Amino acid sequence: MVNVVGVVFLCGLVLINAALPKDEDVLPELQRVQQLSALGFQFAKHFQDSELENVFVLDSRLPTQDDLLCLNDMTALMTGLRTGQYWALKMIDAWGSIPSGLLTGNSYDLGNFDECLNIKKEVNQGRTLQGKYCFLSVSPAKIMGVESLAIGNFNTATCFPASCSPTLMETFLGQMMKQLLNVSIPSSAMSISAGNCQTSESDPWDGLTIFMIVLLSGMGALVALFTLWDYFLIKDQDQLPAIVKVFSARANSRALFRVVEIKPNSNVIDCLNGIRCLSLIWVITCHQYSATIISPNINLLRAFSWVESAFASFILHGGMSVDSFFMIGGLLVALIPLRLMDKTKGKLNVPMMYLHRILRILPLMAVAIVVYMKLMPIVTGGPLFASGFIGKAACEAGWYWTLLFVNNYTENTCLAHTWYLSVDMQLYIISPILLISLYKWGKKAAAGIFVLIILLSCCLFATIMVNNYSMLVTNASPGSDVAYYATHTHATPWLIGFLFGYILHLNRGKKIQLSWMTVWSGWILCLAMIFTSIFAQYPPSKWSTLAEASYYTLTRVGWSLALCWVVFACLQGYGGLANSFLSSPLWQPLSRLSYSVFIWHQFFVEANVRNTRTNTYFSDYRIMLNIWSTFGCTVLFSYVMYLLIEAPFGGLDHFLKPKRNNTPVVKQKTQIDDNESGNPEELRVTTPTSAAE
Repeated sequence: MVNVVGVVFLCGLVLINAALPKDEDVLPELQRVQQLSALGFQFAKHFQDSELENVFVLDSRLPTQDDLLCLNDMTALMTGLRTGQYWALKMIDAWGSIPSGLLTGNSYDLGNFDECLNIKKEVNQGRTLQGKYCFLSVSPAKIMGVESLAIGNFNTATCFPASCSPTLMETFLGQMMKQLLNVSIPSSAMSISAGNCQTSESDPWDGLTIFMIVLLSGMGALVALFTLWDYFLIKDQDQLPAIVKVFSARANSRALFRVVEIKPNSNVIDCLNGIRCLSLIWVITCHQYSATIISPNINLLRAFSWVESAFASFILHGGMSVDSFFMIGGLLVALIPLRLMDKTKGKLNVPMMYLHRILRILPLMAVAIVVYMKLMPIVTGGPLFASGFIGKAACEAGWYWTLLFVNNYTENTCLAHTWYLSVDMQLYIISPILLISLYKWGKKAAAGIFVLIILLSCCLFATIMVNNYSMLVTNASPGSDVAYYATHTHATPWLIGFLFGYILHLNRGKKIQLSWMTVWSGWILCLAMIFTSIFAQYPPSKWSTLAEASYYTLTRVGWSLALCWVVFACLQGYGGLANSFLSSPLWQPLSRLSYSVFIWHQFFVEANVRNTRTNTYFSDYRIMLNIWSTFGCTVLFSYVMYLLIEAPFGGLDHFLKPKRNNTPVVKQKTQIDDNESGNPEELRVTTPTSAAE
């Protein structure tokens, strides 16, 4: 989930460290680089005074038909500049220059993206000259022929006629730079990649895009139809037909936004709503911070000192939020089936378990893959969006690994944050073995699970030690992602939650009396484990492999145990202010929507970051504004997709359950989730009252 924090922050901090000034005599080098300012005007001046046909004099290759077409358009551009034509001036005006703030980490000058793409000029009958926006990547050190330079590589915007290829653009610019700086420019010092070029022409919709639009339109029509049926034809909501309840936006919205009064009830763990929602917000915050590294920040070097702040620990150790979800998942996958097994004398319908899980998770994730790949380029775009969704290549190469819930073991991690769902599903698949063992052998099986937790912790410790891995975000070593994504490395918090769920099942309805000293000791130890997990590495310093392995292994256990205490204290009436906050009814709607929010938040994180047209500023305040902007858009979009996809497909299992005839039942409410991926819903347990049953 928050692996993006580690990978992106690592790359960003390496670049930041490399770009820090190390030489005292920077000014002469900076003065030479600044000769490249106003690239667009230098380019126009150079080619106004020379013949464009001479471009190929120093080039060994022969011009192609496309090259000649580019030369014709360039001739039209230079003619337009000489005569002061507006469209030609706009093409030069759209160029970037040497970025301001090179010495504070700024590596982008975005120019004017929309000005370039909106250029359209009919130069010949039946043919229109259009603008093409490309990034020119420049290495000042290579241009100057020096080993090191305080100024790192930078990217600046260029605007050429759309008929010009990147190779020809590099030729134009290479000749200009040679004349301007009077030095021979290596080919590696300046480059334009076709993947960084954009025009106003959009790709035609392919079959998958059309299918997605038809699917969403069809589901929207069904939801609208059954909502009207519900609103105008149904008088008694208690007699709502199942098909209407599945598709009606009115019925699903009522269930989603229903706030249930908090009452003492051993069947209800209300504090899970607060824990789930806070963990979700934590995840979104971490992903927003990690995405900021790829933003064109004018003061990116500020992040290097920011990492050493106390607040940064909440972001750098955001992986704890993953363990929170795993602990909750293990708790619920143990507690709910064990209660049902008590009522069915040990029977567990494993196929229905799996089918219910798939119907709740798979449809929304499948739609998300298509929407990320195909809808994002339609609804957004910008200078940094040339290649589309950042995981597009991985989705095209191996989208099926995500749908098979094994993408945590592949390189093609389509929708990177869904690795968590793969791990959770793999643990869910083996859960019937653990459930049946607990039901048959009770405490002996629980002791076996306890031993398994110890063995998995030792395995994680040994893996880090043997491979000399560094799991710290600021010092992550190559290959350490294998230890992070593997299912067995995250099984410990899940199994701790599973074992805790079994303990709660055994003590269902019991009031455990604790002395005030025990309660206070529990809370002090709980808070100590939480704050140690987050702040043990503050201020950042170099740790030995043994220290890192011990920290990373023990915090997986300590964090989960701390959350178990929070849940236990809230259930037993020892939660105090924590229980009042975490069990607030206000968390319930967001908790029910949390799975959809988790799936869609990365869509808005990436769209908002890569849609920017101007340089940004790195600060906690600016990022907080972006976080709440992302969160608000995500919640609204998630609500729409909940009505169109999640609720209708998730409700299909109502038609798969065996129907009981002439059997009175009592419905018992509980807000414990039977979908352990963090998506809350109200579970209704049907309890037969007939003696025959």
